[in-house]
Amino acid sequence: MWGIPALVQTDGKFFEIGIGRHVVGRSLVAMEGHGAKSIWAYVGTLPFYFVLIFVTFLPWSIKLPWLARKLWRQRDPLDTYLIAGIAVVFIIFTFVKTKLPHYTLPAFPLLALLLAKALIDLPTGVRFARRAAISGVTIALLIAALTPIAARYSPALQLARQARADFTRDMEFGAIGYREPSLLWYFRKHIDGWAIDLDETSLAPFFEKPGGRFVVMPTEVARRRYPALPPGWKSYTHQGINTATGKWVDLTLILKSS
Repeated sequence: MWGIPALVQTDGKFFEIGIGRHVVGRSLVAMEGHGAKSIWAYVGTLPFYFVLIFVTFLPWSIKLPWLARKLWRQRDPLDTYLIAGIAVVFIIFTFVKTKLPHYTLPAFPLLALLLAKALIDLPTGVRFARRAAISGVTIALLIAALTPIAARYSPALQLARQARADFTRDMEFGAIGYREPSLLWYFRKHIDGWAIDLDETSLAPFFEKPGGRFVVMPTEVARRRYPALPPGWKSYTHQGINTATGKWVDLTLILKSS
């Protein structure tokens, strides 16, 4: 129901990029630093989701070893059905080369039902569920409290805030060496266009085109290519964390208003 409108609205880019790059491409290649680049590193990441589940499914994951032992000894057809659905999700994304923590979320409702069904027969099940719920709410509140602090280290967010007064809806923008989805999340609140992948050789031709435009790039590239900005151009700089790689980055946004 939404696929055809998506194709129309994006002039076919939904299939080319949304399906081709972000489904097929991510299955075959580690994209944006999310995954292993060598065959041995790939083999080493195969248990990724089976280990990460103890973090992403907290606080309920505390009971997963107990649940596994219980189901190994005895299970009914409903248990088998739920296990099969969970296994399909985890097995598929285990072999996909690009790996991100949220990819296995479709299995979580099935996993929750499987655990809840088992806890019904556990004498301490209600007490555990109550404590786990309290812990979950506490974790959520803690994350909410820490979010403003973490936002200070988001380069895309801070650059968007610094430059938002200079943005116009019809601007085009690109990025060099920084392809985090946050570029779209924060900049497309102000810009109708899509981010374009650039490199140093395509930087000058991009700025030579008519109309307002800007580029997010490593600060060292900005200093090397534009030691002095042309009249009317602006630049904004921020240091933060690239969440794809966990590395500290120093980024500059150079903007041409027209």
